[in-house]
Amino acid sequence: MRSLFCGEVNESHVGQEVTLCGWVNRRRDLGAVIFVDLRDREGIVQVVFDPDLQDVLATANTLRNEFCVQIKGKVRARPESQVNKTMATGAIEVLGLELNILNKSAPLPLDSNQENSEENRLKYRYLDLRRPEMTERLRFRAKVTSQVRASLEAQAFMDIETPILTAATPEGARDYLVPSRTQKGNFFALPQSPQLFKQLLMMSGMERYYQIVKCFRDEDLRADRQPEFTQIDIETSFMSAEQVMSVAEKMIRELFESLLNVDLGEFPHMTYAEAMTRYGSDKPDLRNPLEIVDVADILKDVEFKVFSGPANDPKGRVSVIKVPGAAAELSRKKLDNYTKYVGIYGAKGMPWLKVNDVDAGRDGLQSPILKFLSDDEVTQLLTRVNAASGDIIFFGADTYNVVTESLGALRLKLGEDLGMVSDEWKPLWVVDFPMFEEINGGMHALHHPFTAPTDMTAEELEANPIGALSNAYDMVLNGCELGGGSVRIHNEDMQAAVFRILGISDEEAQEKFGFLLEALRYGTPPHAGLAFGLDRIVMLMTGATSIRDVMAFPKTTTAACPLTNAPGKANPAQLVELGIQAIPKEPEETDAE
Repeated sequence: MRSLFCGEVNESHVGQEVTLCGWVNRRRDLGAVIFVDLRDREGIVQVVFDPDLQDVLATANTLRNEFCVQIKGKVRARPESQVNKTMATGAIEVLGLELNILNKSAPLPLDSNQENSEENRLKYRYLDLRRPEMTERLRFRAKVTSQVRASLEAQAFMDIETPILTAATPEGARDYLVPSRTQKGNFFALPQSPQLFKQLLMMSGMERYYQIVKCFRDEDLRADRQPEFTQIDIETSFMSAEQVMSVAEKMIRELFESLLNVDLGEFPHMTYAEAMTRYGSDKPDLRNPLEIVDVADILKDVEFKVFSGPANDPKGRVSVIKVPGAAAELSRKKLDNYTKYVGIYGAKGMPWLKVNDVDAGRDGLQSPILKFLSDDEVTQLLTRVNAASGDIIFFGADTYNVVTESLGALRLKLGEDLGMVSDEWKPLWVVDFPMFEEINGGMHALHHPFTAPTDMTAEELEANPIGALSNAYDMVLNGCELGGGSVRIHNEDMQAAVFRILGISDEEAQEKFGFLLEALRYGTPPHAGLAFGLDRIVMLMTGATSIRDVMAFPKTTTAACPLTNAPGKANPAQLVELGIQAIPKEPEETDAE
C-alpha cells in the first residue's frame, strides 16, 4: 500500500512519485491550496493539494485530524525561503495527485494541543501512542532490547525462558495468585522474578543465561513501579562478583554509547555504609553536590538535649547538611516549609544556622540554637563543614534511621529546588550491603534469602547475622537503581542457615524450597547474577518522568487498566469450576444525616 514511510522522504526522491500511508497530523486550508502534515511511525511529511486537481482538492477539504489516508504524489523541493529546518523532511514536500481516505476519525477524546489527564491517556492509549513522542519512546525501547541481546549474546549468554505459572517465592512483595482448575484449592503464583529458575539453570550447567522477562508484584505503586514490569535477567556460573559486575557494566556502557553517544566511563564503587553516611540513601544521586556530615562528636556535651541525647545514644545520629551560598535565598517561610517536609520522614524539627559573615565569629551567625553552642563548638562545626559566608547549615538529630532518611530526602529536595543538580550522567556501584536488617524484632534479608554472605561460614553467620555483609551489588545511575544482584548461595548448609536466621522452619523450607535444597546437594557450581529494570533504563535514557510513559499499555497507580477495565469480575460459572467463592465488597459506611 505504500512505497515509503513518511519520515523517509528526502531530497533524493525529488521528481519521483511515491505512495504514502498514515494519519492526518494537521490540515491547513489556505483556500486555493490545502496543506496536510501526514504522519506515520517514521515521521511527518508535508503534502500539498492544489487547484489543478479539483476532485482531489475537494476530498482533501474533508480531511480532519487522525483520518487514516493513502496518498500518491510527486516529491518536489521546497523553495529555499520555505524550508523547515525543524523537520527531518523539511526540505521537500509531496504534491498530492491521488487521495484515498482509508478510514475517517470521530472527534478525538484526546486533545493533541493540550495536557490530557493520565486516566484519559491510558483509556485511549491507542490514540496516545500515536503521538510522535510516545512512538519514539517505544522505538527507543526496541533499540535498547536489541542492543542488550547483541551485547549479551556476544559474551556467550543464552536466552532461556522460565515459567510464568510457578510457586510463590519470598521476594519482598505480595504475589499475584492464579487458581488451578485441575487442582481446586491450589494456586500458582506469577513470578516476582525468575530467581529460583535461573539458579536451577546454573545447576543444570547452562553457565550463562539471560532473559528479557515479565515479572509481577502486587505492591503499592509509584512513578517507577508497575504491577507487571520487564526485567533484564542475567545469571552466570564460575564467575566472581567482580566479573559479573564487569559484564553488566560493559552492557550498560555499550548501550549508552550506541544509542545516546554517551561515554559513562568507569563506574566508581561505594560501600553501602558510605552511601548511607554521606548521602542518606543506598542509591545516591552523585549529580547533587550536597553531602551529609556527622557532627555527634562535637555536640556530645551541649546542654541542648535535642543534640546531646542522640549524640550519646549508640542508636542515634546527629548530622548536618551545608548548603553553599543559600543563606540569603532561604526566607523564614521557606525554612518552615523544609521543616514540615522532613517531618514526613519522622523528624521532629530541623534546626538551622545561617553563616552571614564567617570572619565575624558568633556575631556573623544567625540561628535560634546559637545560644546553646559554645564558641569552641561553633568553631569546630564551621571547620568540619568548611563553612563560608552566605552558607546555611541544616541539622538533624534523632535515631539513626530518622536522621538518615530525613536528611537524605532533604538533600535531594534542596538540590532540586536550588538548581544544584548537574546535567550529566553519574553511575556507580553500591556494594557491601548488610546481609540482614532487623524489623520488629525479626530478621529480614536485605536483598533476598538466596544471597551469599561475604567471607563467612554458615556457623559464623548464625553466630553474628546482624554483622554480616552480603556479597551483593547494585548499579545506580543519577539516583535511580538500575538493577542489582549478588553471588548466590551454592551450599546446602549455608542456605539452611539463612532460612533459620529468617525464621523459616525446616518444614516450611522443605515445603517451599525443597526442590532447591535438593538441587544444592548435586554438585551445584558457584554462581552469581543480577537483574536490571528495563523500564527504568528506558525511562532514564529517554528523559521520561514515569515508567508508564515507556510502556505500551501500563496500569494506573491503583493497578487498573482504564483501556480494558481490568481487573474485572469473574464469571460465576468460572468461579464454581475453580472452586472459588468471591466475597462481595462491603458497602462503605456513610455518616448519618
